[in-house]
Parts: sequence; structure tokens; C-alpha cells
Amino acid sequence: MRLALSWLTVLPVHTDKVDRRAARTAIAVAPVVGLLLGLTAAGLLYALHEAGLPSLLGGLLAVAFLALATRGMHLDGLADTADGLGCYGPPERALAVMKDGGAGPFAVVALIITLGAQATAFAALTPDRWGAVVLAVTAGRATFSAACRTGIPAARPEGLGALVAGTQPWWVPAGWTIALAAASLLVVPGKLWLGPLSVALAAVAVIVLIRHTARRFGGLTGDTLGAASELATTIVLVAATLSP
Repeated sequence: MRLALSWLTVLPVHTDKVDRRAARTAIAVAPVVGLLLGLTAAGLLYALHEAGLPSLLGGLLAVAFLALATRGMHLDGLADTADGLGCYGPPERALAVMKDGGAGPFAVVALIITLGAQATAFAALTPDRWGAVVLAVTAGRATFSAACRTGIPAARPEGLGALVAGTQPWWVPAGWTIALAAASLLVVPGKLWLGPLSVALAAVAVIVLIRHTARRFGGLTGDTLGAASELATTIVLVAATLSP
């Protein structure tokens, strides 16, 4: 848990033991970190709402908080993944583009759409649906175990992907998905089906993304984890705004 907090937040939590066994556990408990971030983001939205700020401004500030609280790591992964998928050539070419560090046109478009969708969804959620904020951020971190499940190799021999690839048995992401689907029944009062639908849509989209990136890049990279997290978070948030 200390390693998960150190990796996934800006909290000053340190650990001297960073091996594959510790990484396996950190990935498995990552949704707990998402729960903490989601609760804080929901609390921030509540405070901004009570302060009388415009809803869209509140949504933008919530997005900014999540970016700062995670060092923008997942957004960086999303941007690099978008550039890698958008380039031509063999997997080695895509990996080189992703490692370059610059933001190409695909990265810029992906960030604008994702951040815009998240901020707009935050703004559109009514107070009785703010539980969807917690659900979305938690679901984003649950994607890590799906991306790191056994059978998916690392795309590079070094880096975060090599440390965590193949560490999660199938029942870990399955268990988190079931738990999130059950919890989602509570996030949209009067529309019990909407929460599980959002979790199901996010799960399908993440599975498609992971399979495609594994083929395109030759395996898992750390950037893929960030892209999967942002994709799931955005889908759950947007789905939760449906149906008045």
C-alpha cells in the first residue's frame, strides 16, 4: 500500500522495497488509492458548490486537482499512448515516439477531449450523483490490474511495464469489476442500471484498448496504464450524467 501511494499520488510516502512482489501487491490495491482520490475530489466539488462557484469552473478545478494529486502521470501516459498509436511503422518506432517526451498532435487532441469531457461531466453531475466521482476515479485505478494480468508481456525490458507486466491473475481485475458494479448501484438514485452500465462500458473499452496496445507495442508499457485509467474514468463520469 505504501508503494501504491508513492507511485500514484504526491503524498510523501516512501518505501525502500521496490521489487516485483511489492509491485504486484501495489497494482492489486491501486483501486484503494483511487477511492481516496475520488472521495477527496467529491469533497472538493461539494465545497466549490457550496461556495457558489459556477459548475463548469468547479469541474475544471476538480480535473486540475486530480492532475496535481497524481503528478499528471496518467495524463502523460494517455498522451504518449495516443502518439504511439498514431504513428506509422513497427512497434519499435511506436515505442521510440512514446519515449521521446514531446507531445504530438494525437496527444494534444486526446488530452483536450479527455480533460474537456471530464470537466464537463463533473459540472453536469448533480449533488445526488457525486458518488459517481468516487466510482469513476476508483474504476480508473482498477484498470491497472486488467492491464497487468498474466499473459500480457512487457513491451520493453526495463521500466514500469517490465516491473508489473503479468503480475495479476485474472480474478483480481474480475473481482474489482464485480465490486465496482455492485457499488455503482448506489451512485445514481432512481436509475440503478446506470451505474453498472457505466462500469461495463468502461471495462469493455479498457479490454479493447489493452489488447490493441499490446499488439501495436508488442506488450505492456507504463504509458498504457495511464491511458487505460483515464479512459475508464472518463467513460464512467460521462455515463453517470445520462438520463435526467
